[in-house]
Amino acid sequence: MGLVRIGSRRAAAAFAFLLAAPAVTAAQTELQYQYGNFVNPFTGERHYASVLTFQNASRWSLGDSFIFIDWTDDHGADGFNEKSMYGEWYPTLSLGRVTGRTIGVGPLRDVALIGGLNFGNEADIFKVVPGGRLSWDVPGFFFLNTDFGAAIDKSSGFARGGAPRTGVAFVMDVNWGAGFDVGSQSFLFAGHTKYEGASTNELGHRVRASLLAQPQLGWDVGKATTGHAGELFLGVEYQYWRNKLGVDAGDNVAQLWLMWRL
Repeated sequence: MGLVRIGSRRAAAAFAFLLAAPAVTAAQTELQYQYGNFVNPFTGERHYASVLTFQNASRWSLGDSFIFIDWTDDHGADGFNEKSMYGEWYPTLSLGRVTGRTIGVGPLRDVALIGGLNFGNEADIFKVVPGGRLSWDVPGFFFLNTDFGAAIDKSSGFARGGAPRTGVAFVMDVNWGAGFDVGSQSFLFAGHTKYEGASTNELGHRVRASLLAQPQLGWDVGKATTGHAGELFLGVEYQYWRNKLGVDAGDNVAQLWLMWRL
């Protein structure tokens, strides 16, 4: 499909939303690089592609915010993963912080409301994802969340050169971060697993339910080589994607993964 500009009205609305976000009290920014052999689910062809990711997690007085933006280029000519941009942003409102009380019981640490945005240029994607989050207190994990909601497609659709607009789909995502040591070496284990339910697009075609898992395992190479812990990680990201992008095709690929924490 080539590069398709995100609608200026939607982009302006998203930018205004970002400007209206409360000031953060703590933040962590990462730059990640992945390199792997990805499949085009529409043609079955595989191409090696570089993926550069900007990722930021921040906390404010009443909630959290997580955003990532991927830039992907496989230098191919099949209209897939050529200088494409895709991102997701999930600001949350913590019920525990709003009320000043502990919301939850046992390992359930907090409950939050989510207002998410999904956006991309190659297929002119723009989705609103309202929902909720359950945050869990599990030993050994920095965080462990179960997110759920509804993906509501607000894209321009097929008539304006984008991907066909889809119906509302249920989404659920489990995301985590944990660290551990082996001898004197430190490692990071992070990632997420996302399920998106089936729907029908504007052309009447079925969009299959999909399952995407992206665990990352990284060695703290900065600590090992310079003594600066928690800054530079080298490892692997494994991607398992059943019914990739809602079609009857999957992907299984291990990628080189490099992460620099600013």
